[in-house]
Amino acid sequence: MTQELSRRDVLIAAAAGAAMAAGGGCEATSGGGAGGGGKMTSDAAGAKSDRGGKTVGLRPLGRTGVLVEPVSLGGEGILRTWNRAAEAVPVILEALKLGVRYCDTAPAYAGSQDYYGEAFRQAGPGARDKIFLASKTHERTRDGSLRLLDQSLKRLGTNRLDLWQLHDLREKSELDEIFRKGGAIEAVEAAKADGRIRFVGITGHHDPAILVEAMKRYPFDTVLCAINPSDPARSPFLTTVVPEARKRGMGVIGMKVMAAGQILQDGTATPEELIGYAASYADTVIIGCKTRGEVRENLAAGHALRPRTKDELLALETRLAPKAARYDYYKA
Repeated sequence: MTQELSRRDVLIAAAAGAAMAAGGGCEATSGGGAGGGGKMTSDAAGAKSDRGGKTVGLRPLGRTGVLVEPVSLGGEGILRTWNRAAEAVPVILEALKLGVRYCDTAPAYAGSQDYYGEAFRQAGPGARDKIFLASKTHERTRDGSLRLLDQSLKRLGTNRLDLWQLHDLREKSELDEIFRKGGAIEAVEAAKADGRIRFVGITGHHDPAILVEAMKRYPFDTVLCAINPSDPARSPFLTTVVPEARKRGMGVIGMKVMAAGQILQDGTATPEELIGYAASYADTVIIGCKTRGEVRENLAAGHALRPRTKDELLALETRLAPKAARYDYYKA
């Protein structure tokens, strides 16, 4: 694992980044990144602008040149079910209506990809092209990953993914399998070459060291990792994975923001506090929703973001520390 940065250094950097994002909107560079062109770049249609021409409330997703909202739609919640399209599809449609740009899903999330496919059909022509669509592969071989990719494209009703991620990396043996001959990294290269994917990322919430090691083996475009105020208590991602990703120009996507709702159930922090905390470190945070109301509430919290000081971030960590083991249940 890379040497951990001090909490002070990380908090200062987070506060500065949050201030920049909230204060004037971040401008992304155009184009670039693995996989070339694509539909959604820094000049995407519908980007809000202030009088100075800067995008308001949008952030660059690392070096990809893509702009995203601070809050995005996760692929779980009601979406990680089977046979509940009547509830799940309206959640996606609500997010699309409200201008969500980044949409997350995965083959491992039950019927999530099918619900997205139906939502795009109901939303009409061009709906899919307005969002940055991210899915994943839990297969570790070339052939298995390519089969899974083709299944994902069919279920989603599209001919490409904007981001394809190696899902839930936990062990070094998985990395060895991915990077050996016939491994999933060959699927990544093949899919980039033929245009089935634009960018490639990694995801994990088990062991930060595995994600850092993966970054050393390949120039990934993004990392999806766990970010909530319980993180500093043990095996932190914030002082290892996040700074390593920033050093490499990778986009950072936050998950486990509310610890599957457990923090809210305990009344330890509010959604606004948790979103504000995670968004201080990540370019965007993905949150699975159960209802359209939750979509509206989470997006409203994202739009109302303000810069957090390092003292505020530390105070929230201190508040959650007594129950950190309950809130970081997903770690090794």
